Amino acid sequence: MPGQINWFELPAADTAQARTFYGQLFGWGTSEFGGDYHVIENGPAGAIAPREEGFTHPRVYFATDDIDASVKRLHELGGTSEEVQIVPGIGRIAHCQDNQHTPFSLYEPASRD
Repeated sequence: MPGQINWFELPAADTAQARTFYGQLFGWGTSEFGGDYHVIENGPAGAIAPREEGFTHPRVYFATDDIDASVKRLHELGGTSEEVQIVPGIGRIAHCQDNQHTPFSLYEPASRD
């Protein structure tokens, strides 16, 4: 459903330590999904990822059925975005900021045709 949070990422300086912490706190298990990116298996839809410059707080992804239209509307409302990225087999994402510079992301799942 458009506008619902459908994914999140937790940045960590040490992903092994973060996986242990959240595993002990919530009982989450994870599986590696390329490099040091770890998808949560038995919890909410999300992942633990390496902390990087500009990615120091949890990142939420809002669902959209048409990322191009959503990015266009975002710009009309005074927000900004990076270029839409294609994640093969997953879908398309855009990292954005609202008109008050609050970061968030948009996610359009890959079609299931």
